[in-house]
Amino acid sequence: MGDQKESLQKITHTLAMKNEEISNFICTLKQSLDNLEANSNRVQEDLESEFSSLHAVLDEMKENMLTRIKQERASRTYELQSQLSACSKALESSEELLEMANQTLCSSETDGFTQAAKDIKDSVTMAPAFRLSLKAKASDNMSHLMVDFSQEREMLQGLKFLPVPATPEIQVSECQVCDNTVTVVWSLPEPDSKIDHYILEHRRTNHEGPPRIREDYPWMVVEGIREMEHTITGLRFDTRYMTFRVRACNKAVAGEFSEPVTLETHAFTFKLDAASAHQNLKVEDLSVEWDSSGGKIQDIRKDKNRTNSPMHSPARSALMSPKRAPTARPGRDRFTAESYTVLADTMIDAGQQYWEVRFDKESKAFAVGVALRSLGRFDQLGKSSASWCIHLNNWLQQSLTAKHNNKARTLDCPIPNSIGVYINYDEGILSFYNAKTKQLMHAFKTKFQQPVIPAFMVWNGSFSVVTGLQVPSVVQSGQRKNSGTSSSNASLN
Repeated sequence: MGDQKESLQKITHTLAMKNEEISNFICTLKQSLDNLEANSNRVQEDLESEFSSLHAVLDEMKENMLTRIKQERASRTYELQSQLSACSKALESSEELLEMANQTLCSSETDGFTQAAKDIKDSVTMAPAFRLSLKAKASDNMSHLMVDFSQEREMLQGLKFLPVPATPEIQVSECQVCDNTVTVVWSLPEPDSKIDHYILEHRRTNHEGPPRIREDYPWMVVEGIREMEHTITGLRFDTRYMTFRVRACNKAVAGEFSEPVTLETHAFTFKLDAASAHQNLKVEDLSVEWDSSGGKIQDIRKDKNRTNSPMHSPARSALMSPKRAPTARPGRDRFTAESYTVLADTMIDAGQQYWEVRFDKESKAFAVGVALRSLGRFDQLGKSSASWCIHLNNWLQQSLTAKHNNKARTLDCPIPNSIGVYINYDEGILSFYNAKTKQLMHAFKTKFQQPVIPAFMVWNGSFSVVTGLQVPSVVQSGQRKNSGTSSSNASLN
């Protein structure tokens, strides 16, 4: 009895589930019928509108052509009627002269004959009939205004519904990723003059290959593209890849999306390690503000997953998860006293990296550079062998200097609004640029014995860091030109 009851309950549950599926499908079918009616009415209205527009164009062309015929007829009628009037008057004058001449010839009077003959002769010589052109000034042929719509008629008879555009194909070999821009190039299986524009969609991802069912980032849409390529500028690459797809559209319908293509967007990304910051530095994401009241203490590390020291590097990012291993906050600050320093959470142990920092030029002191992990908690950037930096001093007198191992060199260049930092770890090059103009401000040439970390210092001021940037091509080309030359900053190395 119990088994039969359980079996019946299972069958009943299965049937109920099936009924629910059928009910949902019925709702779907009803919605499809409603959509079909609405979409049919829409395309029918569009068709009538298109034909009305076509009729309007034909009516306008007809009126213009009829007006041209009427104008031509009026112009020629005027010319011919004027010529006809002139000829009629000349003929009437000639007939009068002819009758006068005949009367003179038939007259028996001899007196005055000679004078009369001379007068008639002069009048005949000056008669309008001898000055008339007997060629019509206008033709009566109007065949040049005839029309032949046979080709147009065939074209109109060939009117049909617009086909769905073919699916484009992204040409991976022609796509480019450079200077935080991506140029995507695609092609069609065959030319299609009916295509009006293209729609390109892209989204960030950390996964190589086709898009997954669930992605962390949404599709971004670029519409109204007229050519078969498009360049997206102003990007920040905070993921390892970007996925692209494109479809063609005509006036009526959009085609299918192309097969998604994933392009690698290598760039240097990091966060500021708030656990390393001096207690007077208030760290929010990638921004830092000096707070004499102890802005850092106000937070008390709300995010307990922040780490005390960098746990990963760009060279390892392909193998390691970007997530940090949670560690408890140490009992004392990483930096203290007058070392108003904060480090990044990512160490550099290989390759070429680039980032930028925008700082308040009114800051009393500011520095940006790199440091070894062994940098002492009392050490100020540039005042030990474990750090290299550009230092802005705005106290008493403004100056910009390059510092390393407690040695400084004053830089003879304008103070920019933001500084770009380039490092080639393998070749031991650390360069600082005007981030806007990409003019070189200073370069260190050394040999890094240990991994280094982006480091920052600020006193009575603020700054913000821009990451996810590729090494600018102008910086790379400048480094190639300068390779092999002796360093002018050896005294700081």
